[in-house]
Amino acid sequence: MNLQFTEAENVFRDEVRVFLAEALPSDIQNKVRQGQRLTAEEHVRWQNCLNKQGWLAPSWPIEHGGTGWTPVEKHIFEEECAAAHAPTVVPFGVTMVAPVIIRFGSESQKNHYLPRILDNHDWWCQGYSEPGAGSDLADLKTRAERDGHDYIVNGQKTWTTLGQHANKMFCLVRTDPKAKKQAGISFLLIDMDSPGITVRPIITLDGAHEVNEVFLDDVRVPVENRVGAEGEGWTCAKFLLTHERTGIAGLGHAKQALRHLKDVARRQTHRGRPLIESPSFREQIVRSELELMALEVTNLRVLAAARDGGALGAESSLLKIRGSELRQRLSDLTRRALGPQALPFFPDFLAGTEDGLEGDQALAAAASQQYFNRRKLSIYGGANEIQKNIVAKTILGM
Repeated sequence: MNLQFTEAENVFRDEVRVFLAEALPSDIQNKVRQGQRLTAEEHVRWQNCLNKQGWLAPSWPIEHGGTGWTPVEKHIFEEECAAAHAPTVVPFGVTMVAPVIIRFGSESQKNHYLPRILDNHDWWCQGYSEPGAGSDLADLKTRAERDGHDYIVNGQKTWTTLGQHANKMFCLVRTDPKAKKQAGISFLLIDMDSPGITVRPIITLDGAHEVNEVFLDDVRVPVENRVGAEGEGWTCAKFLLTHERTGIAGLGHAKQALRHLKDVARRQTHRGRPLIESPSFREQIVRSELELMALEVTNLRVLAAARDGGALGAESSLLKIRGSELRQRLSDLTRRALGPQALPFFPDFLAGTEDGLEGDQALAAAASQQYFNRRKLSIYGGANEIQKNIVAKTILGM
């Protein structure tokens, strides 16, 4: 197995860099660089740039608007986007529900929803977690009862990321309460403008309105909006979560975070010398860099296997565990490097409505926010403890 990039892959990397230099709007790039939150309009504007280039949906089949890239080319693209401070594509439409529709949906569903995802006509959110069903997702209680050509849905979803912007939600519901937990679940596509849907914000520790709770009271959903057969929603959910966990590893973002950490450590002083020269702090940076290198090699091994036709399995859990832990550590080290400067929040600056911070103050403004926000990485997409159980059963045979 050769883990070196080929000449063609290096040429592709250069092509991506040229595109990013020419197409990435500078105002959006600057906000990402400074750790400021993007508006919905800014996310859509960047995704429209990618769609115009034909690069919004790298994982889709070519016949549906995909790029035809190899897994290694997708990796290169994501790495270069992170290095250029490009926004992460909002995943719920392009990388989460779309693959499910492509794999399990009807032809009419593909023809209707996929073009609307590509042109950013629809903004999707995920209706999975519930107050009593997070890590044990199969214990969900939201019910959908058949009434002629509709389902009537009642229940509550929580931690619905960016649901305040969404006009569509893909949702797991229980259609057969008498069946075993996994066997009684179905996968529905729900219009967020439907009567009976209420979205209530949850303000997180970093002061952001990123997540929500969603209440569904007698919401009518056409049966034709079910993806796959009734009772086969758990199969769709597992397929989707495999894609989500691989992305959470965030190798490109971890490499960018390491570069940022080194820059901060060079600018901060400790006993009259740059912090990066402090043996104890330098050791922590080196250890993180070594673990990042190991993660990258593991990721490339998985990609090489996928390039040769291999299927991604429990490896996605390994990547999710190590990637999320590493990104949390890097955000913690950055906050520690900044010391007391990282204590205050600057909500107006982080929201992009105030630009009066410069230098170290601008660096520090995002440090605490990112530290608190990264705490969720080891929880969403399936808690790391659950991923360790998957690895133990699937790979170690325990």
